[in-house]
Formats: sequence, structure tokens, C-alpha cells
Amino acid sequence: MLAFPNAKINLGLNVISKRPDGYHNLETVFYPVPLADALEITRLPQDGKHDTELHQWGNYIVEGTDEKNLALRAYRLLQEEYGLGPVRIDLLKCIPQEAGLGGGSADAAFALKLTSKLFGLDLPDTVLEQLASRLGADCAFFIRNYPVYAEGTGNLFTETDLSLAGYGLVIAKPKESVSTRQAFSHIRPRRPDIPLKDILRLPPEKWRDKLKNDFEDSVFPQCPPIRLIKERLYESGAVYASMSGSGSAVYGLFPPGKPVPDIAFGKDTFIYKGILPQTTKPK
Repeated sequence: MLAFPNAKINLGLNVISKRPDGYHNLETVFYPVPLADALEITRLPQDGKHDTELHQWGNYIVEGTDEKNLALRAYRLLQEEYGLGPVRIDLLKCIPQEAGLGGGSADAAFALKLTSKLFGLDLPDTVLEQLASRLGADCAFFIRNYPVYAEGTGNLFTETDLSLAGYGLVIAKPKESVSTRQAFSHIRPRRPDIPLKDILRLPPEKWRDKLKNDFEDSVFPQCPPIRLIKERLYESGAVYASMSGSGSAVYGLFPPGKPVPDIAFGKDTFIYKGILPQTTKPK
């Protein structure tokens, strides 16, 4: 069975407070975008001669990390819960790693969904979300895969009718990356002057000076190429641009009904461009 785990972007990202467990309370909107990996899971004979296999391709594979791969960990989770037989997992990585785009989390969530169908488990979304949350704070978002307002550590979701259908999208990630730990190292938690939900009621053309990603203040000084990408997006006509998550990818939204521009960035910069489709909530 084949699926295409898609990336997400963050619309606003406020670090509200530090929790007693050492994590932080956040508020953001997770928004799905068409940039996607390709994931296929195939059953292998349950004859004692085969074990689960992971085969990875693409530009974003780190050697020796198979057992840390979230798609494989998702399958192992269901295998242990339901006594499943071996499978072959083929994963083509197109979503950059350490980008703030949720690629690994998407792979995990889609692996759970594919495995449930492949073995006839037919697990409801609520169960899949509970399992996904054991793999990462934002993994559960990709189970239903429509825009949500996220709170807590990024694991508490509320539906939103926000739609960016028709807007042009450019995502750019420099070769440089910033770890999540580095991004948090200079964060000062605070509540924003204007509530995120109030800002997102405005059209994207009015977000520029209001909708913030708190990690930019921490990350831009550590990695100037990320800041330069944001500036380049605005120079090229973006109505709104922001770093996604804790970086290092930056996205720009462009006016509906107009061609998405070809933009020159630095050497070795990953670039994606497309048109945002209508998002569909599950019935």
C-alpha cells in the first residue's frame, strides 16, 4: 500500500510558558502543505525467514539511523500491540530534515494509517492519534491532516476553518540547520500582545507585522542564511513569510491568482513551490 506523507507549516508560533516537566507550552496553527514523501508498506511472508525491512531513498537520509526512523518505529508499535507479521517499508524522502516541516512525524502517522489498512485493523482516528502521540508531539496532527489550532506541547488540537486555498507557496531551506535544542536555548516564554486566534481572523495580507514565530529571535542570530531567505521572499512579493517550527525552513505565501515566482536563493538551498489546495476535514 502506498501513501504520500505531506509536510506542514506553522502559522504563528508562540512559546507561552515553561512547564514543570521541562517542556514548553506553545500555541500555533498546523497547516498541511503538498510537499510530500512517498511511503509504501508491503507484507512479507510470515514464515520465520523474513524480518521487517526498511529501505530509504532520497536526499535526506542519515546513514545508520534505521531503528530511529519514525515510520519504522510506528510499525513496530503496531506490531507489538497487535502481533503483526513482518513487512517491507520503502520510504522516499523529499521533505528536508531539521526543517520544522514535520516530515518524520508525517511518515510515522501515515505508517500507522497504512498498517491499519494493510492488516485490516481498521483502527479509528482516535486510536491512531493516541498511538501517534507516543511517537512525537505533532505526530497525531497528521492522522486527520487538516488545519488545527495547537496548544500544550503541540499535542492539543482544536478545529479551525482557516483556509489558504489558492495562495502560492514557496518553501526554502538552506543547507544550514539549527537543532530544536539550539532553537530553545535563547527563548524567553511570553504571551503575545495580540492573541493568535485574533490575528488569524485577518487576511494573510495583514499578517506581516502581527503574526510571529518566537523562534526567529533565537534562530536568526545563530543562522543568518535563514533570515536572508525570509527577506528574499518578501522582496519577491510574498504577502507573508515566516520560519516554520523551530527551523530551518522558511515559507512565503503569494497572492492567489498570480504565478508563483521563481526565486534565486543561496547555493544548496532546498526549494519547493506550488499552490495550496483546499483542505478537507474528515466527515
